[in-house]
Amino acid sequence: MNPFYLRNLLRLNDFSKKDILFLIKSAEKLKFKKKVQQEKKKLKNKNIVLLFEKESTRTRCSFEIAAFDQGAKTTYLGPGNTHLGYKESIEDTSETLGKIYDGIIYRGHKHSNIEKIAKYSKIPVWNGLTDSFHPTQILSDILTIKEIFKDISIKKMKIAYIGDSRNNIANSLIEASQILNFHLILISPKKYFPKKNIIKKERKNILCTEDIEIGVKNVHLIYTDVWISMGEKIDKQEKKINLLKKYQVNEKILKYTKNPFIKVFHCLPALHDHKTDFGKKVIKKFNLKNGVEITDEVFQANRKTIFQQSENRVHIVKSLLIHGLIKSI
Repeated sequence: MNPFYLRNLLRLNDFSKKDILFLIKSAEKLKFKKKVQQEKKKLKNKNIVLLFEKESTRTRCSFEIAAFDQGAKTTYLGPGNTHLGYKESIEDTSETLGKIYDGIIYRGHKHSNIEKIAKYSKIPVWNGLTDSFHPTQILSDILTIKEIFKDISIKKMKIAYIGDSRNNIANSLIEASQILNFHLILISPKKYFPKKNIIKKERKNILCTEDIEIGVKNVHLIYTDVWISMGEKIDKQEKKINLLKKYQVNEKILKYTKNPFIKVFHCLPALHDHKTDFGKKVIKKFNLKNGVEITDEVFQANRKTIFQQSENRVHIVKSLLIHGLIKSI
């Protein structure tokens, strides 16, 4: 029987190294089959609900397209479309959805919410983002790393994450590093170092530092993310942004790497220019130059790679859905 059948993905620690590498390989095959138009629909008659307390572009689209490509039907329940936690408990909503659907994609706030949904729905639940973890994003990033760094095994990769090192992307990168054994350097103000319960004490392949120049030296890849999450007010994040200002990914930081082939990842959306109202406000208020967490110059130079990350979400999600919903493949 398929070992992934009816399994949840709430965080990367739910899977072993063998599991992750298998899902990546499956996603590679699915990506190729879609490209050559030889994809077979394996999820006909399956119904999947997207339970989103937080709106999204990439997460919603990747799950819907992955489902549609495989013949599954989806229902989108966005913010305000349910009584979740307001007029109806998470437990009751989850049990109802579990009777109607074959799987649940949850994107929301507290990680404890998705744990309750998995417990009471009794059908596979996949994490499309919580405040603590973003596993599908990091799985797609690992696929992208494999495609770009063809001559370097994952365990030999040296990756620097710059910015808020206690957000969901950083937490899932830490879990990936602990499972796959690649070297990870988390670079941020000490206040934004990861919480102590995230990093296992015995890990020697994970380093936290405030020193940008030392942290990025000889890395293969720099990863960054927005400093202000969706829904957060700028005024309430003033202290945070002032602390993070010097951690903007720019040309100066790239030179510190001593690597002429350095690549930069961003999970999007990125505040790299003045083309969004929100980005304009942050740049003006905090006197930032040419972007917030990343400059437009660096973003444009790595545009192909960043949107490759985005596209790969579809193929990773498809791998998860197929193996989670089909008993025998």
